[in-house]
Amino acid sequence: MNWLTKAINFGEKIKKVLRKRPSKEDIANSDWTSCCKGPILKKDLENNLWVCNLCGKHHRISCRQRFDILFGKNAYQILESPIPSEDPLNWVDTKSYKDRLKIARKKTNQNCAVMIAKGKINGIEVTAGAINFDFIGGSVGAAEGEAIIYGVQHAIDNQTPYLFFPCGGGQRMFESTIALANMTRTTLAINELKNNNLPYIVCFTDPTAGGITASFAMLGDIHLAEPGCLIAFAGKRVIQATVKEELSSDFQTAEFVEKHGFVDRVVQRKDIQKEVGSLLSILLRKNSDIHLENLNETSETNIQTREAS
Repeated sequence: MNWLTKAINFGEKIKKVLRKRPSKEDIANSDWTSCCKGPILKKDLENNLWVCNLCGKHHRISCRQRFDILFGKNAYQILESPIPSEDPLNWVDTKSYKDRLKIARKKTNQNCAVMIAKGKINGIEVTAGAINFDFIGGSVGAAEGEAIIYGVQHAIDNQTPYLFFPCGGGQRMFESTIALANMTRTTLAINELKNNNLPYIVCFTDPTAGGITASFAMLGDIHLAEPGCLIAFAGKRVIQATVKEELSSDFQTAEFVEKHGFVDRVVQRKDIQKEVGSLLSILLRKNSDIHLENLNETSETNIQTREAS
């Protein structure tokens, strides 16, 4: 057997080994996932709200899983948000954008990355939104922008607080400036929410970056964050190359951002419902007091006007 035959046979052996490796689909459908100490049963992780018992890592979860934790299992209603034109630019790279959307929808069972729901926390009616990272990296396009704005409008129409769980890398490159425009649109929508004196609470999840951080995600009245989640605009390596300095190992983590004043509190996933409930009871009472104050002032002005006449 000459060296060429040996090389060909060796190559065939490598191909056989690679063929035996599980595909991404096999891994996704497996009963196991990985964390700090290696393989861990998904069922065990699910029983602990998808938080590792050993290292405390908060694994990424879907919008429905998020709402189950926040409101209680199926104790909420999903709101159907409008879906605009799917592929306005007819984008094609290694595959078409339309194909990417089909794959993402099949994978997540969602129409777009953002999902809006309504439910109650401690008897308080709440409008909530969340982003699913599994839907094209949680990126924001026209449909996602519409969903976020729809959630704001629902909150205004029904006079409820708005709670949002952002994640994702930013605006969706497949929609170019159409996606970028939603930074402005969502910002204006949140401003309108505040004009109506309705609380807006943001709870950062891993990872929240780019145009998401640079728009609606950083406009909360109160900012909470799950432990260890990434909160950033540009990536760490980009910043390090710009400032020419070594950055700390915890740079851009929730704890680092909290220390520097952009996050009010880092909260364990199991405590988020209780934390949000307490905050809303305080904020809504304050808003009620302001409303009564305004009514009293108006009433006094009317009395004085009548007396003067």
